[in-house]
Amino acid sequence: MSTLTEAPPPLTPTAPDKRPPRTRGRWTPYWLLLPGVLWLVVFFVAPMVYQASTSVQTGSLEEGYKVTWHFVTYWDAVSEYWPQFLRSVAYAASATVLCLLLGYPLAYLIAFRAGRWRNLIMILVIAPFFTSFLIRTLAWKTILADGGPVVGALNTLHVLDVTGWLGWTSGDRVLATPLAVVCGLTYNFLPFMILPLYTSLERIDGRLHEAAGDLYAKPSTVFRKVTFPLSMPGVVSGTLLTFIPATGDYVNASLLGSADTGMIGNVIQSQFLRVLDYPTAAALSFLLMAAILAMVTFYIRRSGTEDLV
Repeated sequence: MSTLTEAPPPLTPTAPDKRPPRTRGRWTPYWLLLPGVLWLVVFFVAPMVYQASTSVQTGSLEEGYKVTWHFVTYWDAVSEYWPQFLRSVAYAASATVLCLLLGYPLAYLIAFRAGRWRNLIMILVIAPFFTSFLIRTLAWKTILADGGPVVGALNTLHVLDVTGWLGWTSGDRVLATPLAVVCGLTYNFLPFMILPLYTSLERIDGRLHEAAGDLYAKPSTVFRKVTFPLSMPGVVSGTLLTFIPATGDYVNASLLGSADTGMIGNVIQSQFLRVLDYPTAAALSFLLMAAILAMVTFYIRRSGTEDLV
């Protein structure tokens, strides 16, 4: 006699365990960001707010300054010191172009051709940072001294004649001229151009060059179609790291230039420490920052590297 077995009851899904969310792990990233945020607030945001309030104050050092929302200070600063603004942009742009022309071949050499000499060349590039910025700039006064070998070589090549016609030198002198200021800026900020370029070039896969060669591309075509486009992040980073500090620099113009080659940084330094006109100095600082931000944003968008903003 056969017996019918009963089918097992259907399995019902069990409800998942309801556990309270882990609040401690959720707040961990914010706690890690807290020190950096506090640092920026104390040493960047607070000074910026203080300078912004200073730029709209009126008064004197004896009577004290009060916030009167005197925005005319900005217009007065632009109308009086616009030549220094333009001169700063021109000097910084010239130094940036020279740094790119000098730094790109060297970065290319380090990335693809240096071999066992790579570390030594990198040490030589970084070595100037072990010397004070002021001492390095003062050394250029000796290098560009009147009657020195540099001035003699430039006279032999008739370079001073051309630069004098363009207004970059004065007679047989190089010191106290725009050329001396641009040379100092170029030398001091050249490592800031080389290092980003080397980092960008070093990441390029060498097989891309081999593939371009297999397709019968000339070396110039490989550089124009492969190497340079792939190194654009380094070019943009290097130009920004060079142009931005060079625009606000005042040491090179003070030591290597003259009263006719003063940059906007010299004006701000003088207004803060000599004239003691704090509202004008603060207004010039904000105008310089706004001008640099506008130029940098336009440059990045034109170069097609918006992700670097």
